[in-house]
Amino acid sequence: MSYQNPFLHFKKREYALWITSLIAVTLSYFLAPQASILSWIASLIGVTALILLARGDILGHILILLFSTLYAIVSWKMRYYGEMITYLAMTAPMSICATVSWLRHPSEKGHNEVSIARLKSGTWCALSVLSVIVTVVFYFILRTFNTASLLTSTLSVATSFFAASLTFLRSPYYALGYTANDVVLIVLWVIASIKEPAYTPMILCFVTFFANDIYGFISWRKMERRQHEK
Repeated sequence: MSYQNPFLHFKKREYALWITSLIAVTLSYFLAPQASILSWIASLIGVTALILLARGDILGHILILLFSTLYAIVSWKMRYYGEMITYLAMTAPMSICATVSWLRHPSEKGHNEVSIARLKSGTWCALSVLSVIVTVVFYFILRTFNTASLLTSTLSVATSFFAASLTFLRSPYYALGYTANDVVLIVLWVIASIKEPAYTPMILCFVTFFANDIYGFISWRKMERRQHEK
């Protein structure tokens, strides 16, 4: 797969979604009292990564690695140790694995696009069982660290692991997994913002993530139909 500048090949709707997301998180940063600049930078990187992932572009995973580091720092400051551990110990490594997987499975069409896979029922069953095991293990780990909003943080781990695994497996349903994770994180950061208004931009960050992940699912389903018709 010969790599091309992805920003030169955005569709009009992708430019609109990307720019709208950047403007939204920027406005939230400037309007929130004593907003964290780290949250703002992480949000800008995150929405850019998601629009690239929606196109099946491997650069999205590289940006997710950077986002994971910044987001882990923000989560650590808020005592959301579940988020910190999830993104450093799970999301970041899974992004590296997904990068390798995507490099090994480019679509025939090229243009930075990954080949989309259709998962068998056995894979779904194994992934579901593994997700339950990971969730239970992380619950006790997070409880040991006296994690804030323990149950919500544990649910975030579960949805994030499921979504990250589907990303590695090149399934369109990764986006629905992250959509569920976005809803959990919106709740999590609403709770945090009540205690500390400086983290209000994180709420809008994950609202924009939700919109981008919905688009990602629609985009991948279209790519899937096009690739398998060939």
